[in-house]
Order: sequence, then C-alpha cells, then structure tokens
Amino acid sequence: MNDVIALCIIQLLLIGALCGFATMLFVISKKRNINLFNNFKIGALIGFLTDLGDTLGVGSFATTTALFKATKLSNDDRLLPGTLNAVHAIPVMCEALLFITAVKIELTTLIPMTIAAALGAFMGPIITKKWNVKFIRLALAGALIIAALIVVFKIFFLGQITASAETTHGLHGLLLPLGLVFNFILGNLMTLGLGNYAPELIFFTLVGVNPSIAFPVMMLDAAMIMTISGVQFVKMDRVNWNGFAGIILGGILGVIVAVTLVKQLPLIVLNVLIILIAISTAISLLRTNYRELKVAE
Repeated sequence: MNDVIALCIIQLLLIGALCGFATMLFVISKKRNINLFNNFKIGALIGFLTDLGDTLGVGSFATTTALFKATKLSNDDRLLPGTLNAVHAIPVMCEALLFITAVKIELTTLIPMTIAAALGAFMGPIITKKWNVKFIRLALAGALIIAALIVVFKIFFLGQITASAETTHGLHGLLLPLGLVFNFILGNLMTLGLGNYAPELIFFTLVGVNPSIAFPVMMLDAAMIMTISGVQFVKMDRVNWNGFAGIILGGILGVIVAVTLVKQLPLIVLNVLIILIAISTAISLLRTNYRELKVAE
C-alpha cells in the first residue's frame, strides 16, 4: 500500500467519523427535544477563538472553560469534561483532516504514533488509577520548562535547531521506537486530563525534525480519543447543550483560519511559538495545582 492510498483511507475514516458524530448529535437532539442552536452567536465566538488557539497548539479545554465562566454559558462544572470532549470533537476531526494534507509527514511516523497514543489512552484508566495527579502535573510542568529552555539555548546560542530540521518530516532509526513510547505515555496522561499538544511539539523539536509534523500527529491522536469519549458523554447526557452548534461551526472556521497560518509560519517563528506554548502550559499546570492546594486548605 503506497502513501497516497493510506492517506486517502485515513481521510475517509475521518470523514466517516465526522459524519457519524454529526448524525448522532442530530438524532439525539431530535429525540430529546434539544435546541442545538440555542445561544448560537456567543457559542460561535467561543468556538472560533478556542479552536483557532487549539489548532495553533495552545489547546482548547482551558480557554473554553474560562469563556464558559465569563459568558455564563455553562455554570455546572460536573458537565465540563463531557461538554469539552463532545463539543470540540468535530473541530478536532477537521484539524486532523486538514493537517494530514497541509503538513508533510511520513505515514511511517504518523500511523504508528497515533496507534501508540490510542493504546495509551485505552490502557490509561488501568495504568494510571493509582497515580498522583498533582505530582504528575508538577513533573510535567518542570519537564516542559526545562525542555523550553533547551530549545531557547539551541535557537539563540547554537543557531537554528538543525540545518536538516526543515526537510526532515519523520522519525527514523531509534527515534521511532522512542516516539512510540513517548506517545503511549502521553495517551496515558490524557486520561488524567493532561493535554498532549505542548509535549508533542517539544518532543519533535528536540529530536531534530521539523516540529510542524507534531500538528497532524497530535490532531489525529486527539480526534480519535475525543470522538470515542464524546460519543459516550453525549449518550449519557453529560453535556451542556447551550451554544453547542455555535461552538462547533465557529470552531470549524477557527480551524480553517489557523491551518492557513501554520502552513505559512517560518521554522524560527514556529520554534518561538512552541517555546511560548510550553511555558504557558507549564504555568497553567502549576496554577491548577496551586488552586487545588488552596481549596484543600
């Protein structure tokens, strides 16, 4: 099977999953008499801003939660996990669909790493059930800060990351099994509510390949995991329906705008963006730990 056929199969699977998810939403909304277009305008604004940021690697969960609080679109924190997964599933599928064609990546890297992340997410509830989430957040925040400093050192003291990074679009040799182990661990961490975007971006930057290939990998990872979990949350009615259709449609528009931006980013600008994303993610993790510590007191 050549790369063109394999890529077409992935695209067809994504389109099928997207259509299936949309059909499920339509059927359930009719069955339960839910108005998906309630608060459409504010939902569309939230969707555009959060999924634009998500496509650039910032993530969408924290920003969506903040905008939910600011707009009072959702006041029930118990519904947040289900809502975030379900409402962003279709935009993330669009991200994956667009990035696997917009960004050059070797399928021998994309497919194995996606499978590794999915296996990690599948086994995560078993493996991570006794893990201390606060400690994991702290360790991940520290690792991101250290990695970001290494990237800064390489850019400003050793010149560009590597001369070959611009034209290297996959993992080879020992880097591939290393990437598979890394993605399997990330899949586990995602079941604890920790994002994969910043770690993925940092990993590809540090191993000396074009960091843009992190985008199709992390988007396809997230699309698979969020689609599966989103279906379950919707069926269990553990979502907030306010602004639902608006967030989805606004999110799709945000994705299209962001993909256009990423395609045009020079490598040096992308590296600086990755540094900022890593540091902001680390700060967010530390703040979450601090808030939980204050509540416990």
